[in-house]
Amino acid sequence: MSYLLVFFAISALILIHEAGHFAAAKWAGIPVTRFSIGFGRRLWGFKYGETEYRVAWIPCGGYVMLDLEDEQAYFALPLRKRVVFALGGPVANVLGAILCLSLIHVAQHGVSLNAVMIHPIRETWQLAVQICSVIPVLFTSPDQLSGIVGIVALGGEHVGMNAYRLLHFCAVINLNLAILNLLPLPPLDGGKIVMGLMEKISSRLERLELPLSLAGWVALIGLMLYLTALDISRIVGNLVA
Repeated sequence: MSYLLVFFAISALILIHEAGHFAAAKWAGIPVTRFSIGFGRRLWGFKYGETEYRVAWIPCGGYVMLDLEDEQAYFALPLRKRVVFALGGPVANVLGAILCLSLIHVAQHGVSLNAVMIHPIRETWQLAVQICSVIPVLFTSPDQLSGIVGIVALGGEHVGMNAYRLLHFCAVINLNLAILNLLPLPPLDGGKIVMGLMEKISSRLERLELPLSLAGWVALIGLMLYLTALDISRIVGNLVA
């Protein structure tokens, strides 16, 4: 049961990330044609204004579909709007981390300014520094990393059915999502911001965004497959041992 709980918690945190992008798009005036909770076929939904809100069959995160014709229409948006849209997801995850830590402090110490804001914000900063310190492992020792399978397995063992541990786990994963997405690598949010700023140096660099994004997706998918295989081998090894 704890593994299933962790899986749905991670899915909810991914959804928070996408909800941040959605809110940022609305705030920046970028048209959104669809906001989906989950993937796959539509289970239920409705349309409000220009946007379709739907719940899909596969409960794993969600996505935002902008109402733009093609990539060129996206690049035609003012840089300010694109930066706001890219930052929306990471900002939502940071706020989610602060909220999780606030709930822990309020439950343990009662409602106060320290419990609601000061201690959670300080702990969020400390966790962010710790996460940033291990980013080089991404490039030097990828065999020490875990994919979604490993995170669910380790998270399920650590969290169990303890609400405090689950909230702290959610805070850590929220920050991981925020920081990793801010890395200046296409097609991550940070990469989109960097490419947008580079366009200001030379408009010719805009041509590089699509091929770099495609290459980035290939690299990310390859890394995810590698980490999944690594996670499965570890789990099988532990079961056999």
